Amino acid sequence: MKDTPDPAGTAGASRRIVRGRIEPGSLRISRSSHGERAGCLDTVEGVGVLSDARNAVAVVRKAARGRSAYRHVTSAMREQGRLERDRFQIAVYFADSDVNMYQMRQWYRPLQELAKTWPVVVMARNAMGAKALLDDGALPVAYVPEVRGVERFIERQDIRIVLYVNQNMRNFQMFRYGRRWHVFINHGESDKMYMTTNQYKAYDYAFIAGQAARDRLERTLWNADLDRKAIEIGRPQADHYSGTTPFTPDERTVVLYAPTWEGDRPSASYGSIVTHGETLVERLLADPRYRVIYRPHPRSGVVDLAYGGANRRIIGAIRAANNADPSAQHVFDDGPDIGWQLAAADVAISDISAMVYDRLATGKPLLVTRPTDPAAEIDETGYLGACEWLTAEASVNVIPEITRVLEDPHTVSRLEEWVRRYFGDTSPGAPTARFHDAIARLMREWDVHGSVSA
Repeated sequence: MKDTPDPAGTAGASRRIVRGRIEPGSLRISRSSHGERAGCLDTVEGVGVLSDARNAVAVVRKAARGRSAYRHVTSAMREQGRLERDRFQIAVYFADSDVNMYQMRQWYRPLQELAKTWPVVVMARNAMGAKALLDDGALPVAYVPEVRGVERFIERQDIRIVLYVNQNMRNFQMFRYGRRWHVFINHGESDKMYMTTNQYKAYDYAFIAGQAARDRLERTLWNADLDRKAIEIGRPQADHYSGTTPFTPDERTVVLYAPTWEGDRPSASYGSIVTHGETLVERLLADPRYRVIYRPHPRSGVVDLAYGGANRRIIGAIRAANNADPSAQHVFDDGPDIGWQLAAADVAISDISAMVYDRLATGKPLLVTRPTDPAAEIDETGYLGACEWLTAEASVNVIPEITRVLEDPHTVSRLEEWVRRYFGDTSPGAPTARFHDAIARLMREWDVHGSVSA
């Protein structure tokens, strides 16, 4: 028996881990799978029965989803058969489950465009992630849950460039394979601390948005050789910000509110749904001059139940507003596609997240919510030092703030300057051209190294 700190962080509290039995008021942690404890349960005493039940149900549901996804994917792979030998030279490595599919989906259209020149395949390591990729049908998928599967796949394919959209720790399993370029392309541009992680050094190259990203990395990383390893491509996704809107455009001003999730630590507590969201959405729904597109982060509420509750109340308020006035056509958007929202909105309101910079790439007005938690880390050396902040206190006056960013000429001029700094040339087609040029450069470098080591 041993004591462990309370995961909730209660000062002075601890929980007793008890091996091998489940009792009322205890929380099952895991079932041991090897050694003398094989099949036994580890439990934590002193937790409420209701909390136990919720956690147990969540664990069972997740396990059931995982088994179902595995059966679905393995059946689909058998039906598909082996991918054509040596068809692919570019792979996207994705080791996450479906919960982080937003990181992949934002790259679908740029990668589909790239595949017209160099075919692209996704190497999926997780069954639920692989199922989501197969269901989307955007790109060919190789399901390789085990390392031996990875090895068999790269033996059959001439993979020269491996792209990574996140920092999953299983990326390291792919790094073992040399004679190919490992390239971090990330899943957005922002001034969050994630964007300056020392993990950048693990990759051969990183595709970054522009000069602001380079400056950010230079301030933070030591001996990172950014002149060689960091390649600016802008935001290729911005060339695909289009699509059919779920409403008929009219005289209403369209406001996109796209908050992030609550975060899993104080330094990343950027989410505004509780502090700003309910108030500002209430004001906008009550004014017939405005239409709201509400697009919360898919992880909203996974850590904080109150945050999830506020999210659900906003969704309910939008439903009620549409029932009261069907012509309002407010939108709760939880779809997989991102792009039409940014193009359709006259003004965007976003938390500190990649969404700020997705919007910045359009050159259109936006407000950024100011976190209320003093522990939230804000890098104000870049755009966040000059952006149009919306404080929690100002949320009640969100409509005058919207008018200001739409009509004030100095605000509009400042925005244009920051767009150039973060993304360079944002004219239609320019980011896509830079993305393709960067890939072509690495292909040429591969040829040089390949001929030397052949």
